[in-house]
Amino acid sequence: MRLHWTTRTILLLLILLSISGCENNTKQTESTVPPVGNEVKSDLSGTIVMMTNRIDLIENGTFQGYADQFKQKYPEANVEFEGLSNYATDILVRLSTKDAGDVLLLPVNLPSKELDYFFEPLDEETSASERFTSFATYDGKRYGLSTGTTTVGIVYNKRSFEKAGITAVPQTLDQFYEACAKLKEAGIIPLYMNYGAVWPLREWGNSLVNYMTGNPEYLNNMVNEDSPWQLDNEWGKSISIARTLIAKGYVENELFSNNWEISKTRLAKGQAGMYLLGNWAVGQVLDVGASPDDIGFFPFPYDNSSTHYAPINPDWFVGVSKYSKNKELAMAWLNFFVKETSYSDDWGFLPADGSLNPFMPQYREFLSYEPKLVYGTVQSDAFIDLANGAKLSFWSGDYIQELLAAPDLQKSFDELNAKWTEARVATQVTSQP
Repeated sequence: MRLHWTTRTILLLLILLSISGCENNTKQTESTVPPVGNEVKSDLSGTIVMMTNRIDLIENGTFQGYADQFKQKYPEANVEFEGLSNYATDILVRLSTKDAGDVLLLPVNLPSKELDYFFEPLDEETSASERFTSFATYDGKRYGLSTGTTTVGIVYNKRSFEKAGITAVPQTLDQFYEACAKLKEAGIIPLYMNYGAVWPLREWGNSLVNYMTGNPEYLNNMVNEDSPWQLDNEWGKSISIARTLIAKGYVENELFSNNWEISKTRLAKGQAGMYLLGNWAVGQVLDVGASPDDIGFFPFPYDNSSTHYAPINPDWFVGVSKYSKNKELAMAWLNFFVKETSYSDDWGFLPADGSLNPFMPQYREFLSYEPKLVYGTVQSDAFIDLANGAKLSFWSGDYIQELLAAPDLQKSFDELNAKWTEARVATQVTSQP
């Protein structure tokens, strides 16, 4: 059902794009937004809305705290927040109706060639410290700043490991399975997969596949293949690990319930042992009561080799809506939120600014295991177009849920390959003059 919904939202976007194209000539006469630096401009006033996926930070008052700090700098300015629980899909609908607030996270499934239709370009001063220079850009213009930097690994509870008799973190896949068995025997959920929440399953699919080879272009290169899903390649390896964990009872029992919030509490209390998620999850587990001394982080040992790759990727990018009625204030808030608030440190991100050092002790532990860091590259428009054409929800995790539940993985891979091949043919036909 969610796949069909995503398709409809993309069709809405295509309609809007055609309308926007007709408006280009008139938009060129609009005044450009003046550069916004760090200087205090007390004349900025009005109310803007920021769209976000972090509903929890709206509910617990964190975002309002940042807005209060901003108001000290701009007394006549107000920032309000609206959260979307299924952001990657829901924001497409809001963009299609030009009702996406003033500042928002850039959709990961929006081709870069379409950024100009929905987002305001940033000035050079605003963009100067951005670490990921190839992301959120098109035709020499930047449309967003990363809100933080992430890697992916195993977030674990040290007290759970001690209770299960695990004296060292696993550094091979066999050791990882052995640790899971010990945790299960001790009455602890070995790994909380969050199957029912769906979106965390992305880590077992395109995320793991794209870094376990050490080639950040792995997904982008899929556009050159008719049958990229194979049992004996990275797709088969990554999905098979997750299926093994489910088959052996090393994950939560209530698979079909969305227990994301509950899972954080269970990991914090030691009732669950591990997550496979980004370093940002450390902050969320600490926020529900875990002691910083009890939570650790290590690279995921996806095979039995002595060293493993780990990704370095930007978190969500944030930008200013093309349709904002107060772009100058929106730009000021964008700069303030990314560069002056403590957001990245508060919530377990690595600094978005490449000139700053990591704050997290858990990340220092992660680096002590000497993973080979793979810096991410932007998903190409060709890949996004093919994924949309094949109706594959790479950014929501739905298809991973289906693969994990499939009675016959090879058959499911064959079905994905057929959709992919059909989309490749259609794309090649439409691209011909």
